[in-house]
Amino acid sequence: MPDSSQSITPLVGRILVSGIFLWSALGKIMAYSMVTAYAGAKGLPLPGISVAAAGAIELVCGLAILFGFRARWAAWLLFVYLIPTTLIFHNFWGVTDVAARLDLQSHFLKNVAIMGGLLYMATFGAGGYSWDASHGKKI
Repeated sequence: MPDSSQSITPLVGRILVSGIFLWSALGKIMAYSMVTAYAGAKGLPLPGISVAAAGAIELVCGLAILFGFRARWAAWLLFVYLIPTTLIFHNFWGVTDVAARLDLQSHFLKNVAIMGGLLYMATFGAGGYSWDASHGKKI
């Protein structure tokens, strides 16, 4: 069995997973007022603070996963973060328009799949090509 600590596959996985969170954080920064208005319309309490906190979580944890720095913690935090995010913003069961329902359902299932990848990373770590591995952290 090959030594998985020297596999490039976890690095590629971290790049792919982190990309969605970094892109989302950038979107929150670039369109802060629009995202805040949308969050308020969805009933999110203190939408300005909530959006800023969400952007910070996505940015910090996205970078942590990208570089493999405390990746297990970052994966757990993002996993927990995605639970209310998915339920609040992708509640396809509460929409009657078929096209909107299918769109929300697709986003809901995408988030569930990302959550699966995050659980995997939280369990098995960042892999060999990571800050955690190079600094003797359990990978």
